[in-house]
Amino acid sequence: MTDLFGVANRVAATCPVQPGLSLRVTHWRQDTPDVPPVRVFDNGAGPSSVLTALIPPPALDEPATVEPTTALAAWLREQHANGVVLASVCAGAFLLAETGLMAGRPMTTHWAHAERLQDQFPQVRVDADRLVIDDGDVISAGGLMAWTDLGLLLVDRLLGPTVMIDTARMLLVDPPGREQRYYSVFSPRLTHGDAAVLRVQHWLQATQASDVGVATLAAQAGLEERTLLRRFQKATGMTTTEYIQRLRVGRARELLQFGTAPIERVAWEVGYGDPGAFRKVFTRIVGLSPGDYRRRFRAGPGAAQRV
Repeated sequence: MTDLFGVANRVAATCPVQPGLSLRVTHWRQDTPDVPPVRVFDNGAGPSSVLTALIPPPALDEPATVEPTTALAAWLREQHANGVVLASVCAGAFLLAETGLMAGRPMTTHWAHAERLQDQFPQVRVDADRLVIDDGDVISAGGLMAWTDLGLLLVDRLLGPTVMIDTARMLLVDPPGREQRYYSVFSPRLTHGDAAVLRVQHWLQATQASDVGVATLAAQAGLEERTLLRRFQKATGMTTTEYIQRLRVGRARELLQFGTAPIERVAWEVGYGDPGAFRKVFTRIVGLSPGDYRRRFRAGPGAAQRV
């Protein structure tokens, strides 16, 4: 993955869209189970950068048990609370689940570990049929080699789709398919430093934006309503309404791509009682109607083939 990010940096250096943007890659090591990790490698790119994503690496060994990773899980929770995206690959899902951040949320892992993961963490919604689940502030990838999909997804998020496509082409791997807005995923801004707003973002993500009343959001933040609305827009770059719409549309994309429920049911599942309003919001954000999106990107048996 370090090499993949290195290729992405070389591609980005020649890209006129975002000149000068690069990924700073660091490696961390935990010497003993009772201490937090320390940085042992730094590629030196972007010395003023902000820690954006942490990826516990996959392993060919059996998944870690709870006892030896308690300190590491606590350290990951602390980083997540500061706005860092957490990601897992294969058996790394066990460490991510141990943080407690995945309760009630979907995640994937290698199919051979799925039953054990569900037994060990019953509050997690394990979906081993999915290769990658991007849930905004947490991302999980399934099989051991799904690190390539995760790496390209992060390149897409941090350096943009043009750099991601060219990186995939250089490495001769299939891109995750997010070249334009049909393919792009909502990437919330989490490193803004406003802890109260970040609590609201985490809560919205974990609850799938089921309750979007301003009074409820303000209570989660511990702020007055007007103060929350002002600080939320300043921190995220969008209003609470726009943010919630993008969260819901992201969830709708998953349901349309991986499920067979009617569009009216999908609209209801993501929080829209009026299917017409859902179609309008979806089309504005994605650039395709829900029906067109499903026909184009539906996965599984009977899905249309794309060349």
